[in-house]
Amino acid sequence: MIKEVAIIASRISEMRDICGFSAEELASKLEIPVETYEGYESSGLDIPISVLYKLSAIFQVDLNELLTGNTPHLSTYCHVKKGNGLAVDRYPGYNFKSLAYTYKNRLLEPLLVTVEPSDHDPALVTHSGQEFNICLEGTIEVLFDRKRIVLETGDSLYFNPTHPHGQRAIGGTAKFLTIITQ
Repeated sequence: MIKEVAIIASRISEMRDICGFSAEELASKLEIPVETYEGYESSGLDIPISVLYKLSAIFQVDLNELLTGNTPHLSTYCHVKKGNGLAVDRYPGYNFKSLAYTYKNRLLEPLLVTVEPSDHDPALVTHSGQEFNICLEGTIEVLFDRKRIVLETGDSLYFNPTHPHGQRAIGGTAKFLTIITQ
């Protein structure tokens, strides 16, 4: 996993150079301190998925190109068998699987998320677009602005992700499907 994260960090650095951005310019576009951006490039650890989406938009490449180095080629359909999907492990306790990673020019990013329980509130993130979550197994608590919304199996939530939000499992491991537009 650490090797894969280092490769992603290297790809981001390479794309920044190819696109002709300085670290300061890119940090400004991402609205984060330059030190934070430089940390992403040097170690790749703890890069929020929202930052990866923003970087892919800035570089004008598919998110999966940043993650894997491969460009999606399918334009009619993408079939992913149960248990498969492109692993996108970004945070301790979270396991993301991209469910449309081979489909090019996606308007939606469907991700299967498995979350381990935590006694702590999750880090809150923001990103553009819209987001939909549906709880598939267990119980998910969504922190949205200052609200705590509990999703049990079958419950869903559609929201504006420019508001700070995060998810955590309560009472045991949980799974949810999130669909994000950018």
